[in-house]
Amino acid sequence: MLGYDADGFVRDGVPHRVVAGAVHYFRIHPGLWEDRLRRVRALGVNTVDTYVPWNFHELPGGKVDFTGWRDVGRFVRLAGELGLDVILRPGPYICAEWEFGGLPARLLAVDGLRLRCADPAYLAEVDGWFDALVPELLPLLASRGGPVVAVQVENEYGSYGDDAAYLRHLRDGLERRGVDCLLFTTDGAHDTMQQGGALPGHLATVTFGSRAPERLAVLRRHQPEGPLTAMEFWIGWFDQWGLPHHVRDAEESAAALDELLAAGASVSLYMAHGGTNFGLWAGANHSGAHPLDAGYEPTVTSYDYDAPIGEAGELTDKFHALRAVIGRHLDLPEGELPAPLPRLAPQRLEHANGRAPLLESLEALSQPQQHAAPLPMERLGQDRGLVHYRTRVPGPRPELPLRIDGLADRAQVFADGRPLGVLDRNSPGATLALATDADGVTLDILVEALGRVNYGPNMDDRKGITRGVSHGGQGLFGWQARPLPLADLSALRFTLGAHARDGEPVFHRFSAELHSPADGFVALPGWGRGLLWLNGFLLGRYRADGPQRTLYAPAPLWREGDNEIIVLELELHGEAVELRDEPDLGPTTAAPSSEY
Repeated sequence: MLGYDADGFVRDGVPHRVVAGAVHYFRIHPGLWEDRLRRVRALGVNTVDTYVPWNFHELPGGKVDFTGWRDVGRFVRLAGELGLDVILRPGPYICAEWEFGGLPARLLAVDGLRLRCADPAYLAEVDGWFDALVPELLPLLASRGGPVVAVQVENEYGSYGDDAAYLRHLRDGLERRGVDCLLFTTDGAHDTMQQGGALPGHLATVTFGSRAPERLAVLRRHQPEGPLTAMEFWIGWFDQWGLPHHVRDAEESAAALDELLAAGASVSLYMAHGGTNFGLWAGANHSGAHPLDAGYEPTVTSYDYDAPIGEAGELTDKFHALRAVIGRHLDLPEGELPAPLPRLAPQRLEHANGRAPLLESLEALSQPQQHAAPLPMERLGQDRGLVHYRTRVPGPRPELPLRIDGLADRAQVFADGRPLGVLDRNSPGATLALATDADGVTLDILVEALGRVNYGPNMDDRKGITRGVSHGGQGLFGWQARPLPLADLSALRFTLGAHARDGEPVFHRFSAELHSPADGFVALPGWGRGLLWLNGFLLGRYRADGPQRTLYAPAPLWREGDNEIIVLELELHGEAVELRDEPDLGPTTAAPSSEY
């Protein structure tokens, strides 16, 4: 059991220092969980910490799943078998650059519900999540022979609010359901954040990445005694579309860690191994004052994070630098370091063996809904993906401005099937010129929903069209909407003769022949932006503006013989797909020092 006294942590009655590494099971293919945990153990840590994202476990329809990729119990037991303690951070909110901070998107369809506070409607939803989750966790607790030594109450709540009744409800809910291990809070190294997020009587921890004495002094002002703990010590940073790949110098990171450990503090390295935002799970930040202001910044597919253990398990220079520092404060595990995993031989797939234009495939992909006005995605019963809206604009009319109010996040607009232009939420006042003849035009709007905001005050981030569409200032009504979650592409009909004109969304199908599965990376040089599936599994998004230029494709997703790759290109159609043996995360820049 892990506890603490006035001086620090105590484990089974012996003074103890927690040196942890953050690893997220939901960002790693389950076939590689053990490999990644072995690499994290080789770094020298004695503990693993992971979030538990509510929205990853809740399936469409409300069922909560803890099997397969969602088998958090298996991940925790694997860590325990490798001699690692485990810290769990079960939300209900996790941030983590994850879609909507781990909250289910359906909450945004509940009228009047207020997030992350003691609103009864929200608390009822949280209680339902805890009712499903906690029975899965109880057998894993140290009090019952498992490896879980601590559980977090919410996450960085002081960066969002100050509702003490809400935090007490979460704490009481965990304890009432049987969680009897150490409970703690985590907040930034600022007085207001500690004031808003701390829970009297429970361990407070802090998040930062440098200037350890200064940041620990903030924590000590609010917690006069007990362990000094950096629950997130940022040794890298995440990337956003259109900006360079963030890196942090290995030796500088190691020196910052050494300073922290020399101060006697405990730590969790964020991230020890970052992994991948597979599918549509990447979140977003927002720097604007209001949800629909400019300032929306979506996170990329890779969550490499410039971590010591790379996205495909690479042991980097940072790994060796941090391991040397940890070895000065803890005994390192014996034995050789894990060997690199096999990689695919490079291969260029020159020609698609079929195409399917999206606007011609709507009947195969979705059932239409009729509404007077365009509804946001959540009201259509959809969590993630694309959504298609269609109406008629009467005529004749001269060129008038077409405007979408409440767009999230990017709309491709078509008039009688011809591309009219693109609108983006970061240009909320932009319009497109549209004229109609006597018969009017069919107006198609395809909205690409990127990640929901996962941090800060603008988390009410509804997708699709949240207000309405107007032409010349006149509202357009009588809409057909089609949710396009793109979870199943089996009904698509690919043909060799299908067109692929720039500006029009088209599915392309390629075939890759392999002698044996191995880790690989998929690149799309000359393409614009879209989604890529491997053998039916959505690897994630790609974009020409980067920074990342390859998508990680782990070995368990490949198969011996023929492999199917499907690309949904929304904008600029390329000719070939490349399989590579090395990642390319794009041009680099130093991670922002202000964030540390």
